[in-house]
Amino acid sequence: MAFCKLVFPTTITWLFFLLMFPSHVASSCSNIDVKALPFGNPQKVNLSLYYETLNPNCSNFIVQNLATVFDNDLISIINLRMVPWGNAYTNNSGKTIVCKHGPEECMLNTVEACAINVWNDNLNKYYGFIYCIEFLAIEGRHKDWSTCFDTLGLPPKPVLDCYNSGNGTQFALQYGNETAHLIPPGTFVPWVVVNNQPIREDYGNFTTYVCNAYKGTAVPNACKSPLPGTHSAQEASRAKRMSRFKHPSRKHLI
Repeated sequence: MAFCKLVFPTTITWLFFLLMFPSHVASSCSNIDVKALPFGNPQKVNLSLYYETLNPNCSNFIVQNLATVFDNDLISIINLRMVPWGNAYTNNSGKTIVCKHGPEECMLNTVEACAINVWNDNLNKYYGFIYCIEFLAIEGRHKDWSTCFDTLGLPPKPVLDCYNSGNGTQFALQYGNETAHLIPPGTFVPWVVVNNQPIREDYGNFTTYVCNAYKGTAVPNACKSPLPGTHSAQEASRAKRMSRFKHPSRKHLI
């Protein structure tokens, strides 16, 4: 399997990111007391995914591997954080984002950053939307990404307003700065971190790491002995799983 080397930006102000998102830097700051910073439910395991939208390894991981947490109830013990940036970097002016797979990847990184932030209180919404986009990317149809709104019954206006206003670019830059400050640095994508520890090339087996890190008493079926790897937990077809994220149909105003 080929992995992509991460190129990190150096021109974004880290202090601005820290002030804007103090609860999300625990897994990436060397100069912050991570024990003092909350990350969702403290009894859950922190699972962070650093990725880029048009990288085949990332798309496959999101659609075929990570989505299994909704099928096997592993999501009940996870604080999931998704960071769409990957190999992107800023040019010398610090204002233009350059992406490994071109402008379309930059656009989709920003769209997904918008979805994460405008639906930050509804994991089912933003993960379903990201899943749909990555599903299309696998099939070479990422240009049809906007059809995911209707496919899932989601309103396009919040995400499009975020993107068109430039807020999405700011979110993307913040994600870039977070990626740049990973300790240890990420070296390929997808880069998966469980409770501040990267699992590197074994990211496909993240379920075992999550289950081993979990200290709670409400153990989901996914963690009951013997511990499964996600490689053996892909029984749901993409189309079948897509229906799980679908919301009631409605007419949308753009």
